[in-house]
Amino acid sequence: MLAKVLSGANVGLDALLVTVEVDIASQGLPSFTIVGLADRAIEESKERVRSAIKNSGGEFPAKRITVNLAPADFPKEGPIFDLPIALGLLIASGQITANLDDTLVLGELSLDGTLRRVNGVLPLALLAQRLNLKRIFLPKDNAPEAAVVEGVEIYPMESLLQVSKFLLNQEEINIQPKTQFNIQSFDEEFDFAYIKGQEQAKRALEIAAAGGHNILLKGPPGAGKTLLARSFSSILPKLSFDEAVEVTKIYSVMGNLSADEPIITTRPFRAPHHSASYVGMIGGGNTIRPGEVSLAHRGVLFLDEFPEFSRQVIEALRQPLEDRVISISRASGSMSFPAQFILIAASNPCPCGFLGDQKRNCICLPGQISRYQKKVSGPILDRIDIHLDVPPVDIDKLTGKELGEASKKIKKRVDEARKIQRQRFRDFRILTNSEMNNIQIKKFCSISKDALDLLKMAIAQMNLSARSYHRVLKLARTIADLGKSEYIKTEHIAEALQYRAREES
Repeated sequence: MLAKVLSGANVGLDALLVTVEVDIASQGLPSFTIVGLADRAIEESKERVRSAIKNSGGEFPAKRITVNLAPADFPKEGPIFDLPIALGLLIASGQITANLDDTLVLGELSLDGTLRRVNGVLPLALLAQRLNLKRIFLPKDNAPEAAVVEGVEIYPMESLLQVSKFLLNQEEINIQPKTQFNIQSFDEEFDFAYIKGQEQAKRALEIAAAGGHNILLKGPPGAGKTLLARSFSSILPKLSFDEAVEVTKIYSVMGNLSADEPIITTRPFRAPHHSASYVGMIGGGNTIRPGEVSLAHRGVLFLDEFPEFSRQVIEALRQPLEDRVISISRASGSMSFPAQFILIAASNPCPCGFLGDQKRNCICLPGQISRYQKKVSGPILDRIDIHLDVPPVDIDKLTGKELGEASKKIKKRVDEARKIQRQRFRDFRILTNSEMNNIQIKKFCSISKDALDLLKMAIAQMNLSARSYHRVLKLARTIADLGKSEYIKTEHIAEALQYRAREES
């Protein structure tokens, strides 16, 4: 007898429908075969399914069993098919009579038949919604995550026995209520009010938050670069619902969600160590997975000691900084992941950190300084909108009791600027000024004649590239938005230009 159960598999950040076909033949020697490009974890599911059925009070058929995971033209992985295979066996052997044509089934089985949580449930729930399936059977621990999706009934299951009793109308199971959650701001453990001095750096970070611009902080050790970066999230706007779903999909596929936090409600802040590998940073592996640049999607990627990262990792940032996606190509195929993040890079001016310091002497040799500064290439620096020197804090400000401007006040201005941008780009698939292409720059960056003359002069004197020219315009547009100005004025261009690194002739 043949039985079919609908399930799904994650490919990248998207889910594809997989039909689990189970055939039990009375002829031939007893065997249990799984076909359809299954990985080792799925092959091992044969033993889990066998034990789970027996320990749940069922009878495992001692016949020739063939399981096909269709379509068979892409690899499947993980223990997610345990439950659909077990149900298929019970239906094919006549122990259960059920119609599962409108049901998506997924879950890992323990040997005693209980269900364990699996990864990548949110993309699968979105798949069920897209295919107009009525319901999903899945482990109880995964139910809150799936219940974010509208229009699909989520049935939280604790065991194979419970599923069997439900299909035999011997037990009622309550549908998982829709997950209610509030988008949260960053936990204000770090507040700009407690950062002494550094008014120019705070202003630059406000501009970066308002327009989604990348920023490079350069200064001696102890100047406050790390504290400024850590506090940056406290002035970022809250995630929208759609953004929260985008981020949660990434963390779901990576298995970084917990039962207590089924949905990501704060903007990600990723701070990988400078020893991070290329694959860990960019993504990839035997099974292509997202890296840190994708885990920082819609949030912040903080790279402290920027020149200490490997040259390969730094140069790989070119594509995500420009295109907001990362494309990974391997012999087995290619895949793209979103990488819409704000880069905050922090660097010392030299290996010892005290080049140009008025109070402490630099002990580095000229060759050491040159090699250190050349670790970050010109094309990477060209893709960073704001270059800022962070000087040591004045001792009087450091010891003073007066607090600075609170993050809540700065965030209010950032929110107002973002609101202007949402209205401006309502007919486009972008959210911030930093995402504008050349056509959109021409349309939305109206500039006065005096401001244009200043920009032309700066292009000649500062040897700005075409990319730098457009980035100055986008940065000036954000500064104008913070000032609630419809047009880009001279003062906006002047401020934007002071954040550009002077390029060598």
